[in-house]
Amino acid sequence: MIQHFPWLPSLNVYYSNIASKSPIDFLSEVFTGENSEEIYDRILGFFKAAFQNLEESTNYKIDQLNVYLYLILKIFLYILDNKMITNRIANLYSKINYDELLKEIDKQKYFNIYEICEDINLEIQYNETVWEFGRIILKDQETVLKTKFKIHYIDYLKLAIHLKDDYRKLVNNTLSNGFVLIEEKRLARLLQEYVRNRLIVDQETNKSSIDAFKREAFKVQKFKELYDTIQEEWTKKEEKFEYTFNFDFEKIKNISTIYPPCTLEILKKAKEGQNLVHNERLFIVWFLIALKYPVDKIIDIFSSIPDFNREKTEYQVNFAVKKAYAPYKCSSLKSLNLCLAEKYNDDLCLEGYSSKISKEKKKIPHPLTYVGIKDRSAKKKIKYNQNNKNE
Repeated sequence: MIQHFPWLPSLNVYYSNIASKSPIDFLSEVFTGENSEEIYDRILGFFKAAFQNLEESTNYKIDQLNVYLYLILKIFLYILDNKMITNRIANLYSKINYDELLKEIDKQKYFNIYEICEDINLEIQYNETVWEFGRIILKDQETVLKTKFKIHYIDYLKLAIHLKDDYRKLVNNTLSNGFVLIEEKRLARLLQEYVRNRLIVDQETNKSSIDAFKREAFKVQKFKELYDTIQEEWTKKEEKFEYTFNFDFEKIKNISTIYPPCTLEILKKAKEGQNLVHNERLFIVWFLIALKYPVDKIIDIFSSIPDFNREKTEYQVNFAVKKAYAPYKCSSLKSLNLCLAEKYNDDLCLEGYSSKISKEKKKIPHPLTYVGIKDRSAKKKIKYNQNNKNE
């Protein structure tokens, strides 16, 4: 099980010989051992696949070296200290493991799924006979919803916190005595999110700690060679989109002065290479189209996210332009959990704006209203400064 899913916490028990070693000793042993070439190729192949936005790595294998792959990926993500790379690796690795979990389900190895949930300390209930918990009627065809699993609602919320699809909301799921009845494939999707988060490392604020670790790790020559090769591959990939990844209008240097928090957050996530949920993608496209943002620039914004396909994105953006969809208003963004006013502590969003015909401040009803107010304010400030300069 651990060779299949090395991200399980019980790795420390079954591979205590590795857990007891320092990271430097581990790297030295791996890259001077008899399997060093195979490990080198697997890791390099994995990074190349992630950089190319692929959903599989052709040399990914289920064996003992798969444990080494997982651990060394984590070390590389720490020293590379690059959010975009981290997100690409985490998305690819979690997608591969999601596919492996689905294989377990297809083979009806449900107890393996239960043991995985137990290993990561989820409060889970498993039943050999299925629980029926609902029916879906579509075009006169009835589908009975059934499952062998229940997950406690608190664990459900923890795993689903970044999955913002409507059907994942707790209110849209069946609860029984504090447990969410969940179909096996949806449970696998939550486990995929767990795996992704295992690889998402907080960026080290103390860069000297990374530098100190690098100096020691680079004493292992083959590890240093692999690091340099990965950096070279990333530089070639980065050059293709970095020069076009610019959100600014031509006449506005600081975009944060006119864009509301909801859009800044999505643009930030896209720039870091994070995956965007469906509603985030729709909203940012409709929002930028409403502001007459160039289509090619909108497409470029998506160029760094893991599943980017230029031809497909171009078709979808041009389709949205023809339809002239209106961006979500503020109330809709709140219901979709896309309103970030409190996170950004934005005064205009939280307090509203002053009106000439009313003493009371009015709430911002729409992100485009926010942009209009900020734009007018910026123009007034420029005019005021010019007048003072002329005087």
